[in-house]
Amino acid sequence: MKESKAYFVGGCFWGVEYYFQKQNGVKSVVSGYMGGFVDNPTYEIVSSGFSGHLESVELVYDESVVDFETLAKLFFEIHDFTQTNGQGPDIGSQYLSAIFYCNEEQKRISQNLIATLQKKGYKVATTLYPEVTFYKAENYHQNYYNKTGKLPYCHAYKKVF
Repeated sequence: MKESKAYFVGGCFWGVEYYFQKQNGVKSVVSGYMGGFVDNPTYEIVSSGFSGHLESVELVYDESVVDFETLAKLFFEIHDFTQTNGQGPDIGSQYLSAIFYCNEEQKRISQNLIATLQKKGYKVATTLYPEVTFYKAENYHQNYYNKTGKLPYCHAYKKVF
């Protein structure tokens, strides 16, 4: 087994977490925050939109079962990667679409998928960033939909590849 990490940002982390938890080969999904300028941010400061953080998920996955390209395709298929101001009804800079790549291969794959989507006529709002510090969100944000029995309201699967 070869474990790797991936970081995806597709609006509210609850829905992104929900879909990746169902993906074969994904060992863990943790909701958190990335990209801001405040150390150890809290949900309150991130949700204000003033810390620069994005609601993110950190995946640990087994590369012998699932590859980054499969995960990145799923990412694009579970949120509206064309929305520029948030995700669904969640509006704000903390809910944008992004991938924090861990290496040049993840960056290349992400760029290629974005180019493919653009060739299909989509105006892609997803931004790519090099990996930065990931801060785990508070415990009450982890496994939210599994704990509550609810379903995502900002995310739905839509085949685009």
